[in-house]
Amino acid sequence: MENTFNPDHAEDLQSQIEEVEALSSIYGDEWCVIDEASRIFCIQISNDIGDTKLTACLQVILPSDYPSSSPPIYQINASWLRGLQRVTLANSLEEIYVENVGESLLYLWVETIREFLREKSRSAGADGEVPPVKHGSIITDRRSTFQPHLAPVSAPGQVKMVLDKLYGNKKIASATHNIYAYRIFCEDRQSFLQDCEDDGETAAGGRLLHLLQILDVRNVMVVVSRWYGGILLGPDRFKHINNCARGVLVQEGYTSSAEEATTQGGKGKKTRSKKAK
Repeated sequence: MENTFNPDHAEDLQSQIEEVEALSSIYGDEWCVIDEASRIFCIQISNDIGDTKLTACLQVILPSDYPSSSPPIYQINASWLRGLQRVTLANSLEEIYVENVGESLLYLWVETIREFLREKSRSAGADGEVPPVKHGSIITDRRSTFQPHLAPVSAPGQVKMVLDKLYGNKKIASATHNIYAYRIFCEDRQSFLQDCEDDGETAAGGRLLHLLQILDVRNVMVVVSRWYGGILLGPDRFKHINNCARGVLVQEGYTSSAEEATTQGGKGKKTRSKKAK
């Protein structure tokens, strides 16, 4: 596609020339001219901290009325950038344009993408660490046994790691049910990533997640193992599962006390004590 300049946009062309010269000076070999006549450029962006290295290629076409009236036309090429992450990054670039209409903004875009890569690398690094797992007190009723387990989680990949670690224990792996729920607070979106699993104990996972919600705990995963003793417990099984979960949350400092968790949890005001990280 040929980008033909209108004489009315001579000031825009001059601004573009100055911006491209500045970017070439700042980024050196990372900055590449694909087609100068059509005003097509690209830059290879990589994070420069952490053990996990990610890269992205930003390709831009500069319209004849950029920066005075139109934003650059862009494409980000990165195999790891999909779904919600791509939408989030696109929204960030759009916000930068809206806040800087009429100004040169490619430098801001490049550094925003670079910071996005850094945050992604930190999260990927966190995924690589298996969280420590704590075990809570056992409850036994009519030959059924319940035991809770808790682990701090800050990334979705850690949830599977915790489960793999628990299933590496033959006793836990032999449980009739391993019910779990987790809540992870996403700072960038100010929202929770949360899910649960019944593991055959119908509705138990949802009830466990509801407990975590009303206690307003975050960045934590609770698993309750049940070994069935041959006698049906009816609704009492849900009581034991939640009591187990509440007990280990108190034990590890995610809520102050079992009594307060019961009386105030429904108000959604309880949070972790300072012990929890």
